[in-house]
Amino acid sequence: MPASSSPPEVAIVGGGPAGLIAAEVLGHAGLKVIVYDRMPSVGRKLLMAGRGGLNLTHSEEFERFVTRYAEAQPRLRPLIEAFRPEDLRAWSEGLGQETFVGSSGRVFPTAFKASPLLRVWLSRLESLGVRFALRHRWQGWDEDVRLIFTDAAGESVRVKPAATILALGGASWPRLGSDGTWVKLLSRQGIAVSPLRPANMGFTLSWSDIVRSRFEGQPLKRIALTFESTTVKGEAIVTVDGIEGGAVYALSARLRDAIERMGNATLYLDLRPDLSEEVLAKRLSAPRKAQSASTFLRKSAGLSPVGIALLREASPALPSEPGALARLIKAVPLTLTGTKSLDRAISTAGGVPFSEVDEHLMLRRMPGVFVAGEMLDWEAPTGGYLLQATFATGIAAARGVLAHVGIPLEIPDAALTGSLSSATRQT
Repeated sequence: MPASSSPPEVAIVGGGPAGLIAAEVLGHAGLKVIVYDRMPSVGRKLLMAGRGGLNLTHSEEFERFVTRYAEAQPRLRPLIEAFRPEDLRAWSEGLGQETFVGSSGRVFPTAFKASPLLRVWLSRLESLGVRFALRHRWQGWDEDVRLIFTDAAGESVRVKPAATILALGGASWPRLGSDGTWVKLLSRQGIAVSPLRPANMGFTLSWSDIVRSRFEGQPLKRIALTFESTTVKGEAIVTVDGIEGGAVYALSARLRDAIERMGNATLYLDLRPDLSEEVLAKRLSAPRKAQSASTFLRKSAGLSPVGIALLREASPALPSEPGALARLIKAVPLTLTGTKSLDRAISTAGGVPFSEVDEHLMLRRMPGVFVAGEMLDWEAPTGGYLLQATFATGIAAARGVLAHVGIPLEIPDAALTGSLSSATRQT
């Protein structure tokens, strides 16, 4: 770019991880970047995710890692290969946020929260000249293809940047900023959008009054859940109207789809996945003596009170034969009747299909407009896969912008942290 020319201006709509990482790449390339967000601050959902320990990515072998994206794997794979889990860790550490691998293989910042990382990240963006227009709600485009925003005063703001990246998120936790209103705005432009559906969410069950009143909020630890041919070990939580938790989320896409097809789905709960059915039956063959059923199950099978309650939900008259009782403990049927609402889900399925964008994530119907993050139609389980793909698509969209405006990305290694430089350098 000649020294006398003014750098192109890029509008990024959405101040979540996808939008912010795109702003960083473009800021390093010398472009004028403005991030628009309807909230009074950016990164709100990232901060919420960090309350339980910010799960940045996962350490598992790459070939297994990319399978977590299911049908979206062919399109996401090259983007994640360009910004791999180790690259995300290097980027975090470049911000002074060291990372560690937990016992489950998940990767977290040592600080175990998002606020220190976000604070340093925003400082870096400001040093790159990235500007923020907060309390600006996007309203679509006008007849001159200008972006329309409504600012905090209710005034209309119209801009026509050289390129736009849309990174407005899905529709889960709308109070944090991502409310899905962009679906109608894109549909008006003739862009197909797959219906937004909850992902990584809980499910509803018809619990008895006893379970609702006595065991709401109780954890089910060291369990296994099976649906169809897939078994997941982990934990879950009994809610007043159903069940949720990590092990449930891992099966949520299949369970959701089954409920949509058939109206319900049966999930099988193994209360003692560490014991075989044979070993369990032998333990249950011990003399019960004068013990109550609950005491006997607690001592002989090691069941918790909530586990015993769920056994009784499935079979009020517990089997007396040890083998039959062991089979029930190993496969307690839970009939799921629906999904928890989209606004309470961890993430969102649906969105802009990959068929609507090119290899640079630019909308085929709207040259110069790119889509990143959860707005795209993909989903993944919790465990770091969500943030990894969000970052990767944000970087891919930024590279697409640079190609669109004709600016090669030639950044010295020292300008960017870790392997973000190699991931974003022109290929």
